[in-house]
Amino acid sequence: MAEAATLARPYANAVFALAKERGRLVQWSRMLALLAAAARTRQVRALIGAPALTGEVKAHQLIALGDDGLDEPGRRFVRVLAENKRLDLLPAIAAGFEARKAEAERVLEVEVRSAVALGEQQRQAYASALRQRFEQEIHLEVAVDEDLVGGAVVHAGDTVIDGSLRGRLARLEEALRRA
Repeated sequence: MAEAATLARPYANAVFALAKERGRLVQWSRMLALLAAAARTRQVRALIGAPALTGEVKAHQLIALGDDGLDEPGRRFVRVLAENKRLDLLPAIAAGFEARKAEAERVLEVEVRSAVALGEQQRQAYASALRQRFEQEIHLEVAVDEDLVGGAVVHAGDTVIDGSLRGRLARLEEALRRA
């Protein structure tokens, strides 16, 4: 997966620069989301992976599939990806674009996995503390993970804050092994 992200980065950066320059971040976000969703389907994965089809045919099929949601620059982008045999990178390109967009808009995507469901006050407290720590607006996604036993694990960009009971026990076990 890291390889896909590495290969997708130049495409995501180029599309982001173009979209930002032309004031079309929202439109490109929608187009890339549409293309990424299509690329995740079994049928489109089979189309992309079909060795007997040319890049031009693959691009034509994908453009036809998402025609209502693609403008001419979006269609050209699909053709470029097909020509370079990179259609399989569409989900990673979309993710890279969204990360750049969030960074530009100073919004940080944060996932909080907790052992129990969080109430609204707890969600607001997490968002407030994270807003102060990262000095960005926070878009909080919350999920329950009963395997954590207690506490929570926060994923904010490249940062992981493990405040779970399971994590604490693992750190204690590691410290006892070293002692």
